Amino acid sequence: MNNIVKHPIQELGYNFIDGPYIPKGKNEYYLRNQQNKSNQYRPLKVSEIEILIRNGNTSDDWGNIYVSKEFDPALVKNSKFLGLIRIGKLEPYYLEYHNLRMAVGIYNSTVISCDLGDNICIDNTNYLSHYIIGNEVLIANINEFATTNYSKFGNGILKDGEPEKVRIQIELRNENGGRSVIPFNDMLPGDAALWSDYPEDKMLQQRLTELTSASFPARRGYYGTVGDRCVIKDCNIIKDVKIGSDAYIKGANKLKNLTINSDETSPSQIGEGCELVNGIVGVGCRIFYGVKAVRFILADHSQLKYGARLINSYLGSNSTISCCEVLNSLIYPGHEQHHNNSFLTAALVKGQSNIAAGATIGSNHNSRGADGEIIAGRGFWPGLCVNMKHNSRFASFTILVKGDYPHEMDISIPFSLVSNNIPKNRLVIIPGYWFRYNMYALARNAWKYHQRDHRINPVQKIEYDYLAPDTVNELFAAIALLKKIKPDEYGNGTLPGLENSKRPTEIKDVQLSLALFHELIVYYGITNLMQFIAIKKTKSLEEFKRQIKRESRREEWVNLGGQLMPAQSEKALRKSITSGKIHSWKEVHDFYRKCGNRYDIEKAGHAFASLLEIENLTTRQLDKKKIKELFTRTLATREWMAKGVYESRAKDYTNPFRKMVYHSEEQMDAVIGKLEDNPFIQVEKKQLATFKRQLKKTEKILGL
Repeated sequence: MNNIVKHPIQELGYNFIDGPYIPKGKNEYYLRNQQNKSNQYRPLKVSEIEILIRNGNTSDDWGNIYVSKEFDPALVKNSKFLGLIRIGKLEPYYLEYHNLRMAVGIYNSTVISCDLGDNICIDNTNYLSHYIIGNEVLIANINEFATTNYSKFGNGILKDGEPEKVRIQIELRNENGGRSVIPFNDMLPGDAALWSDYPEDKMLQQRLTELTSASFPARRGYYGTVGDRCVIKDCNIIKDVKIGSDAYIKGANKLKNLTINSDETSPSQIGEGCELVNGIVGVGCRIFYGVKAVRFILADHSQLKYGARLINSYLGSNSTISCCEVLNSLIYPGHEQHHNNSFLTAALVKGQSNIAAGATIGSNHNSRGADGEIIAGRGFWPGLCVNMKHNSRFASFTILVKGDYPHEMDISIPFSLVSNNIPKNRLVIIPGYWFRYNMYALARNAWKYHQRDHRINPVQKIEYDYLAPDTVNELFAAIALLKKIKPDEYGNGTLPGLENSKRPTEIKDVQLSLALFHELIVYYGITNLMQFIAIKKTKSLEEFKRQIKRESRREEWVNLGGQLMPAQSEKALRKSITSGKIHSWKEVHDFYRKCGNRYDIEKAGHAFASLLEIENLTTRQLDKKKIKELFTRTLATREWMAKGVYESRAKDYTNPFRKMVYHSEEQMDAVIGKLEDNPFIQVEKKQLATFKRQLKKTEKILGL
């Protein structure tokens, strides 16, 4: 039976906060007055009340309506006012946005206990309750627009008197909730990673909960807010939603318990048919056309489109999901998944990823419970119609060829192409595939995510380069594995432990892969050595050795939300949180900033140590002759990469099966553009020229 409670009619619009939750000496408006400190309001004049009544307006108490000096009662018609109402100036203008033209004023609406800003336009809003509306806001055709006294605006907190069972949590990475996190506004992917990585650390879990609770007041009675210049039209239900300035919301079915961040530099938009419940939306986000999202965080400058479903998931910044379903996943920045029939569940995807049409990642349970997980390093790219099982793990920049993968996998060799060879009944891996056959896509991947990073104030420094401490450490581990293989006459071999089966895993071109990985580490070492010398303004080889000696070590690194840092730094962060040295999420975020500020130097130290290790050298042995040799090899590698970028793209212009749909070269150029005019090809040429200049400059500094 529905619990319908009767109250005296005169209480409608009042008693927003229950008596026990109002502090002594305060009234129900004390928090509202803190949120809106304006003192511009005055009581209505008798003549203004007469005009309002004549225009078809009603109020339970005209003495509870306060207005600004520039209030024009002629601009309020056919509306009902209940409770304490405060209205800013209303002037005889109309406001226009995208061909929506609305007269300033309040028309055909019911307004309950609200503060309304200057020159607002409100029309046909059936129920507007307990909101503070900014200046020059347009609101039209809304069925319900209300705030409850216990609203949390998407944050996983508890209000006074609430039991733990009502707390909202996001069940990341695992469908049984074993890695649940408590969402909060401004939660970064590093925060979600830190929280979900250590469920066994009860003290850490407790402290993270305390940091979150301390970030938001538990008091009841906060009003919903709508920032300046928002446009909100043709929506059904908007309940317990905090909206930043300049947001554009049109045609949404249901928005409930949300914070929608938006500002004048990065406005957010929500479009037709969307239903969003229990979530946080970052600045600059776009959510359109039938999206369903529940218990979610959408980080800054990301998009959900065309019927996408995002449930119990965190989507990192500068990402796009459309036409598909994502459940129980933690996704770092730079993710693309935009095909109608792809599916991702119970996964940690570490960014720069692309999930193709028909890919079902983790959709088939292969245990007695919904407790499987997938971990994919940066650059994860499962191809068309890939079907794979929990539990699986993938090194950075793994490509999976179309097919059904019948067993769990642990692919520890980075930059690999993985395929399921059905006729031979074996898993086949081509190490270093990207560098050998698709250098254009690999290099463009790093470039495009730099270009697409629209964060105005990035707290976490995100690494997009394909050669970085995480991938280079994976290269060292892969070299150790490849050295165990005895290649056959064709250069191939088998390696156990990469698949949960008795069938062989074939590794292609073992010796070639070893040589490639060796040179990639040398290239990584020299390029970062050059950057270090530029940062430190080094004057000689001897000075360089003194400067780098302190920083030089190849240690374990972690990818914490797309930000790379030494594992010891992440461990120190956890210790500072559990010990109480860190008292707030702001201090956690300050830690990220400090790590980001050190990153280039620490990366250079890692690169230098990697160079010495792969070449089996000591610092003393690294004399001018040896460095000159390494510089020559590095230049050759860089030129080979540039050539690979060009040639891997040129295949699309010379392949007769690609050319056959065009009746001439001119038509092909008109449709896809000339190869030489390709924007990234041009960028690559400039980057190669810049690299050569920097190399020569560094050689001169070192006296080579």
